[in-house]
Amino acid sequence: MSRYKRNYENGGLYFFTVVAYKRQKIFIGPLIDILRASFKKIIVEAPFTIEAIVVLPDHVHCIWQLPDGDNDFSTRWKNIKADFSKQYKEKFGQPKQQISVSMKKKGEIGIWQRRFWEHTISNDKDFINHCDYIHYNPVKHGYAQAPNQWPHSSFQRFVHEGLYDEAWGSLQRPELPGNIGGE
Repeated sequence: MSRYKRNYENGGLYFFTVVAYKRQKIFIGPLIDILRASFKKIIVEAPFTIEAIVVLPDHVHCIWQLPDGDNDFSTRWKNIKADFSKQYKEKFGQPKQQISVSMKKKGEIGIWQRRFWEHTISNDKDFINHCDYIHYNPVKHGYAQAPNQWPHSSFQRFVHEGLYDEAWGSLQRPELPGNIGGE
C-alpha cells in the first residue's frame, strides 16, 4: 500500500490537481455549475481563497490560500467531492461505470479519483509558475487555442487585475517547469 505524506502548513498556499474517476469527461455543461456550487458551499463552511483555478472536462487545477492557523485542505476536498457527488446523484442518478467493491463499501459512486495531487507553494516564483500552468492547461490539452478562449478558469480575473495581458499564451507557449501538475 502506498504511503502519502502531505505537507500541512498553517495558512499555507497550495496547488492541487483533482481528477475525475477514470478520467471521465464530466465537468461540462450543468456539472460545472454543480461543481461551482459545491466550492461555494464548502468555502462558507470552512473558508479559504481560490487564488487561481481551471476546470477541464476531466480534472481541476487550483491554488488555495488557507486561513492563518488552518491547514486542513484534506477535509475541504473530501467535502467538495462529497457535495458534488451527492448533487450529481440527485440530478442524474448513479453513474453508469463499474466501480470496485471497495468504492461501494465507502459509499463512492465513481465520480472522483480517490486521491489528489498537492504541492505547497514555496515562493512568488513558484506561485507564478503554477498560475501559468493552470491558465495554459486548456491549451496544453487541446481544449482552446489560447488561454483567453477557455471560460472555466481564473484567467480573465488575472487579466482584469493586470497580471496577464489578454494575449498571454496565445502567440507562443509559455516556458513552464516540467515538474508541475501531478497529471
